[in-house]
Amino acid sequence: MPKIPLTWLAESVDLVPGSTPEDVVTALARIGLEEEGIHGSGVKGPLVVGRVMSLVKEEQSNGKTINYCRVDVGEHNDPAGPGRKPDNKVEYPSSRGIVCGAHNFVEGDWVVVVLPGAELPGPFPISGRKTYGHWSDGMICSARELGLGDDHTGIIVLTDMGFDAADLTPGQDAIALLGLDESTIEINVTPDRGYSFSIRGVAREYAHATGQAFTDPAALPVSGAAGAGFEVLIEDAAPVRGTVGCDRFVARILRGFDPTAAPPAWMRQRLEAAGMRSISLAVDVTNYVMLELGQPLHAYDLAKVTAPIVVRRASSGESIVTLDDAERALHVEDLLITDSEGGHGARPIGMAGVMGGASTEVSETTTDILLEAAHFDPITIARTARRHKLGSEASRRFERAVDTALPPVAVQRALNLLVEFGGGVVEDVYTDVDDVPTIAEIEMDWDYPARIVGVPYTAEQVIDSLTEVGCAVERDGEVLIVTRPTWRADLEGRINLVEEVARLQGYEGLPSVLPIAPPGRGYTHSQLVRKSVARSLAEAGLTQVLSYPFISEKRLDDLLLPPDDARRDLVVRLANPLSAELPLMRPGLLASLVDAVKVNLGRGAQDVAVYETGRAYLQSRIGKVPSTFSGEGITPDDVEALNEALPGQIRRVAGIMTGNKVAAGWDGHATPWKWTDAMAMAERVERACGVVLEITPDAHGAITTAPFHPGRVAVYWLEGELVGLAGELHPKVCENLGLPARTVAFEMRLDPMIDESEGVLVTASPVSGQVLAKEDFAFVVASDVPAGALVDVVLAAGDGLVEDARVFDVYTGEQIGEGKKSLAINVKMRDADHTLSADEVLEVRNAIIAAASEKFGAVLR
Repeated sequence: MPKIPLTWLAESVDLVPGSTPEDVVTALARIGLEEEGIHGSGVKGPLVVGRVMSLVKEEQSNGKTINYCRVDVGEHNDPAGPGRKPDNKVEYPSSRGIVCGAHNFVEGDWVVVVLPGAELPGPFPISGRKTYGHWSDGMICSARELGLGDDHTGIIVLTDMGFDAADLTPGQDAIALLGLDESTIEINVTPDRGYSFSIRGVAREYAHATGQAFTDPAALPVSGAAGAGFEVLIEDAAPVRGTVGCDRFVARILRGFDPTAAPPAWMRQRLEAAGMRSISLAVDVTNYVMLELGQPLHAYDLAKVTAPIVVRRASSGESIVTLDDAERALHVEDLLITDSEGGHGARPIGMAGVMGGASTEVSETTTDILLEAAHFDPITIARTARRHKLGSEASRRFERAVDTALPPVAVQRALNLLVEFGGGVVEDVYTDVDDVPTIAEIEMDWDYPARIVGVPYTAEQVIDSLTEVGCAVERDGEVLIVTRPTWRADLEGRINLVEEVARLQGYEGLPSVLPIAPPGRGYTHSQLVRKSVARSLAEAGLTQVLSYPFISEKRLDDLLLPPDDARRDLVVRLANPLSAELPLMRPGLLASLVDAVKVNLGRGAQDVAVYETGRAYLQSRIGKVPSTFSGEGITPDDVEALNEALPGQIRRVAGIMTGNKVAAGWDGHATPWKWTDAMAMAERVERACGVVLEITPDAHGAITTAPFHPGRVAVYWLEGELVGLAGELHPKVCENLGLPARTVAFEMRLDPMIDESEGVLVTASPVSGQVLAKEDFAFVVASDVPAGALVDVVLAAGDGLVEDARVFDVYTGEQIGEGKKSLAINVKMRDADHTLSADEVLEVRNAIIAAASEKFGAVLR
């Protein structure tokens, strides 16, 4: 987010007299630029200029060498301080004694001194104290201590920063001198307001908000003439989406520049306040102009560049070493700046709009500079920056669109500064390859904004608002013909013009109308079921969370999805992901829900049980997006066509539980979450949806149960359709994802269950007045017989008289035999209209034994 020093802003717009930083951000917020923060130096005086009168090096017993300094701080001198000696009137003139551990200064240097009672950023209060055998009455400051930079190796020497010793006096206020009284506002710029990434853009917006006079810093004359300057060729043979990657390129030469010239202190201060560090005069000037006008520039060492410069796409296998000394493998869509060393356009010297190359950077020996300012396609730059994870100040501006008219002006502004502080001669003829397409006109009825916004704007208000933002407006009867300014690439259609009218006329003028809810409506069946599911899981002790639906490609491997799994084939890949590391939409909720679990575990939680209701995405339904809509509005056919173009978005519910379900206490041991608890949660979902599901084990490979343990998973079916899985996660999945061993989970598809229960009348079961009969059975069956299948046989064999059947014990051992197990089932029997007789109970008992024997070869123990 851009940081705007207010004194810099005031050079381009007249701030309202007496405005505080809070007033400025409030004004900007009225027209859509939200405040991110207000920053100051955090320094509270006294902070003064001091001159080192004497410096005595003293070796300490710990091996460290310190300097005991006498520093003249003018009116702040303390001739009777605790550190003075009886004869110090001869040895030291009026001054203060300060102990300093830095060694980059000598007697006579001008330094910055913070005195007792002051406060440095941190906050770090300053007081006098005895140290190393002396009374240190203040501190000589480094850049980092004052928040001016990261350098902490030595203290600030003002003359090294570009200050003239003739302008310095002991005791002078250093807060104002160093710009530490500067207030900086930080604003949030939306992607369509790229012009606000500059002093120029924010100043214009402040003028819109307050009516104050705006002075365009880009309104300066361009000397010389465009012609046969340094040769530049644009050869984009493979434009992306039919758009050429570069449509304007300005290059101009400065000769005889002094590479040792230092940037002025005010420039360094402004760069630091804006969040950039000072490097050298040539680099600082390009950054300064970028922050001021919004046009990124790049300076090349002319001696290292071979003509012509060629702007082209990268070839397969090419690489470049960028200014950060990293070698980067290039993609064929990357737009490059190349020179002709080794052949025509053979050597990459920069990633266009992102970062320059190390081979042609300016250095301490550069005397001739080739200055570049260009306009690049925003999407091309955005993709390159994300592809290489290389977001730069330049790319942030280019990907939001830069003013196509700025390149020659920005170059002129930068050259003016370079010549002023570093000398040299600018060549009169410069290169300007200008293939910028003509801006299309937008036609709009003058009352269209009023119809859309609902506020009765007059034609004059509409025209004045559009003119104020820089549009050229012509009126032809009821129609306005509008041409947007070059710095507003976001004004693509009439709806964008409506927004400009609304915000300049004031959002506060928009009426607040509460819509009237139509009578006779309540929650839909789907909403009621989903609320019931969420409530049921919360009552069971799970916490509802909301996770982002974006996942990495590696996540599918972590979940052990086979190569031929449909969730891989149908995964939705985003064309323009928010993060290059998360390019996929989740095919299931567990793929992203695991991140919420990991966050909680990382923060020290040991027992985590969370669930989420949401959508997963599969591209099975992606169709062709309709190119046009009929009429003025969107028709039902348009809505249906759009829905068909969307990916499949099945509603799901999922949960993950790890650690203990019941914490250890004085009355018992902890109870860990088990895979059967995951089944219990799935059954809660089943009951909340009002359906009856068939439960099977892993179906012996008939379906893919990843990411679950194949032997500890239950599979849920509805009318032959797979609707869910519940059980223990596979140990390898837990290892891949960094989850504790024995983590359990479930995931269910809600939409099929919701559709199944649509229109089903749920009635309460009557309470029987008849006596209940109970029987226990212990069947020996093969070890692969599902307990649930045996229970289903028992229920069916009762011919309506078996009210409930539950497994209460499972036993395996030598007494049973190898490959066998014993399932103990408690059966409850009851008739609705009479008490069952002993003979009837016996008849049901025999029927159950016979059915179990016939179906599974079960033997009663």
